[in-house]
Amino acid sequence: MKVANVDGRLALVTAPGKAVDVAEASDGRFGPDVQQAYSRWAELTEFAATIGAGHALERPVRDEQLGNPVPAPSQVFAIGLNYADHAAESPFPVPEAPPVFTKFATSLSGPYTDVTIPSGGNVDWEVELVAVIGKRAEHVGEDTAWDYVAGLTVGQDISERLLQLAGPAPQFSLGKSYPGFGPLGPVVVTPGELPDRDDVELGTLINGEQVQKGRTSAMVFSVPSLISRLSAVTPLLPGDVIFTGTPAGVGMGRTPQRFLQAGDELVSYVHGIGELRQRMVAA
Repeated sequence: MKVANVDGRLALVTAPGKAVDVAEASDGRFGPDVQQAYSRWAELTEFAATIGAGHALERPVRDEQLGNPVPAPSQVFAIGLNYADHAAESPFPVPEAPPVFTKFATSLSGPYTDVTIPSGGNVDWEVELVAVIGKRAEHVGEDTAWDYVAGLTVGQDISERLLQLAGPAPQFSLGKSYPGFGPLGPVVVTPGELPDRDDVELGTLINGEQVQKGRTSAMVFSVPSLISRLSAVTPLLPGDVIFTGTPAGVGMGRTPQRFLQAGDELVSYVHGIGELRQRMVAA
C-alpha cells in the first residue's frame, strides 16, 4: 500500500501518477484527514486491498498536488550518527546507544518545496529513511518492532550547522527546525512493498551531482532496534515519525566544507519509495 496526501486529502496510490481519494471511495467510512489514517492503519490496510489500478475513482495526480504524507505527528524523533561512515566524517566514535533529538513539527513540509536559507547560515543536507508508526508501541521487542511500523517514507534532515553547534551545549533540534527543514514524502509505503525492508538504497544529489549514496543495511541501529529502544522510554504513537539517520557525504564532513546555496536543487531519494525535490532560495 502507498498512501499520499493529494491536495490535503488522504489518497491511495494505485499506479504511477494515479490515486484514489479514500473518503470518496469508502463512502465516508474514512475521512479525508491524512494524519488520522495512522490511528486506523490496520483497518485502512484491509480497505486498500479492495482498491486496485483502474478503479472507477482513479484520478491522475501531478507532483504539485502532493503534500506531506505525515502532516501532523505527535512526536518527531531523529537519530544522529547512525551510519559508521557518517560518524567518521563528523568526526565522532560510533555510538554505543543512538543519540536522539527532535525536529520541531513546524519544520516539516511536503516533497516538492522551496526552502529559505537563513542569512549567514551553513545549511547542510542529510537524506534519511523515515519510519512512520502505525499503532501505539510501548516496551516493544526488536523481534516484533516491524509490526508497529505503518510505513516508510523519504526525509531530509536539513541542518543549519552554525546554530546546531553553537553554545556550551549543541542546539541540534533548533538548528534543524527552520521552516521547511524537514521535507517528507512523496508517499508512505508499507514495508512489505519493498524487496527488502532492511536494505534499501538512499542518496542525495545537488544540481544533479551525487553527494550521498548508502544502504539502510549499514545502519548502526536498525529500524527495529530504534523502535525497541525508543519505546522502552516513551510510548510511540500512531503517526509518529522517526528520522533514522544519514549516511556519509554531508557538506560539513567535506574538505573543503560545502553548504547549500540559493538556486541549488536538492534531490533526496530512497529506492522503492520515491524522491524529494527542494529548491534553495535566499532569505
